[in-house]
Amino acid sequence: MTTSAGPETIRGACGHDCPDTCHWMVDVRDGVAERLYGDPSHPFTRGTLCAKVNHYLERVYHADRVLYPMKRVGAKGDGRFVRVSWDEALNDIASRWLDIANQWGAEAILPYSSAGVQGLIQQASIDMRLFGSMGCSDLDRNICGAVASAGLKATIGVGTGINPEDTVHSRYIVLWGTNTIVTNLHYWPLVREAQSRGAKIVVVDPIRTRTAEAADWHLPIKPGTDAVLALAMMHVMIRDGLVDHDYVSRHAIGYDRLAERAGQYAPREVSQMVGLTPEEMERFAHEYATTQPSLLRPLIGIEHHRNGAMQFRTLACLPVLSGAWKHRGGGLARSTHALHFDVLDVDRVLMPEVYKRGVRTLNMRDLGKDLCDGDLRPSIRALIVYGANPMVSMPNQERIREGLLREDLFTVVHDLFVTETARYADYVLPATSQIEHLDLSPAWGHLYLALNRPAIAPRGESVSNTELFRRLAGALGRREPWLFETDEAMLRAALASGHPWLDGITYERLWNDGYARLNAPPDWRPFANGGFATRSGKAELYSEALRAQGHDPLPWGGDIREQSGL
Repeated sequence: MTTSAGPETIRGACGHDCPDTCHWMVDVRDGVAERLYGDPSHPFTRGTLCAKVNHYLERVYHADRVLYPMKRVGAKGDGRFVRVSWDEALNDIASRWLDIANQWGAEAILPYSSAGVQGLIQQASIDMRLFGSMGCSDLDRNICGAVASAGLKATIGVGTGINPEDTVHSRYIVLWGTNTIVTNLHYWPLVREAQSRGAKIVVVDPIRTRTAEAADWHLPIKPGTDAVLALAMMHVMIRDGLVDHDYVSRHAIGYDRLAERAGQYAPREVSQMVGLTPEEMERFAHEYATTQPSLLRPLIGIEHHRNGAMQFRTLACLPVLSGAWKHRGGGLARSTHALHFDVLDVDRVLMPEVYKRGVRTLNMRDLGKDLCDGDLRPSIRALIVYGANPMVSMPNQERIREGLLREDLFTVVHDLFVTETARYADYVLPATSQIEHLDLSPAWGHLYLALNRPAIAPRGESVSNTELFRRLAGALGRREPWLFETDEAMLRAALASGHPWLDGITYERLWNDGYARLNAPPDWRPFANGGFATRSGKAELYSEALRAQGHDPLPWGGDIREQSGL
């Protein structure tokens, strides 16, 4: 509603897959968004948006936006469509899916989604209930995050770490595989504040990025050798008596075996492989171990390698050996997503109890192979893509294209635009933008939980992810109430977990204030007294779980001769 004083201002939050989860404000006049800008009151994002989101309204009002359901009329890949009604599209999709499920089984239907909308319910809620209860093929969404989490969980039991705000208390900060100034810009002021208090900033990155330029020390290692460098640091720490043996003896298992493994990584032996001098590695190890609180900040740059999980596992051993977890601002800081998901009632949203058991899981990275695999039983006969564009974001794109060209594959894409993937679809359905739907935004870079209020009505006939799957459920003849639950009801249920970190954080408060900080204790240090979330309750420097799965139970840097080119 517009008042005589000017436009109405609606608060919301960015839905992109980024640690910052910026809080924004949208000025609306007569149902049109006139301006989108950062919320200056937000303590973490502080009114600043990135270059991409500063122009978000151009995306909302772009002339090429899909505003109505469209059906393919040309050859697959031509991108030629005609407008149809929602009833026609829904009825045809439902009929095709039911025929496929009856003839080949529901596993012949593959829902394919990712983090195109990173909110609690728009990313995953009604869709998971619908496809899970049908028994459709499940998707392992592991292109990002899962690798790092697996590595960290093998060592400390969780894929998270300290409250990022405590970075200001650190005295030695290692930005490892992250160009913070560019890709995590709201975290950088915390780093700078720590630096102004005397902290040393070290960047480990093969490239001299803007962040490396601003750091006190840049270590330009060779790509993929992060675990080798970490093991060389452990070698020095163990050899020179820099290990916190009291912390290790009480809160870790496998130290002796790790020490034996680290003995194989003397800096002089791995120098050529890593691309640093032995003296640089020796100095790095000494400074890291003796300057407390020391903090590792590893992000995606380390993860996207063939040994990404092992690199994260290896790095996670360092704050255990140094005892950095004891100190506020010490340890490791990665994603806070798990903290939000631990306090919210996520199972109430996803409802895993309604899923059929024993359904196959397909790897999202293997989409091209799976679409073209003649031996896959049942073969994929129907594909629905939402919150994703695999033709440009997944490997083996020519194989994906080959699969999407199959005449016996029925493809539906829900998106704002006719993407590279949508050009091959039988139906393209119009999706809402972030300022047109309701969602809860748990950040993976801080402790603030934001409510994204719709600022304008959905443009054209576009619908949110949740509304799409409610409509599809109806077209499929489903009548279970949990397939038609409203967005507000799901969000209220998620907030009603009873967790103390959510005390006082209600739907009404978020609606009025826009955001709230989780009630983490002021001096919260997750592993100051051990209590790791592993099966043993300790940091597992040697992992029986990995051994049982056929993996190396110890941190491992790879074949030195192979990776160094010797």
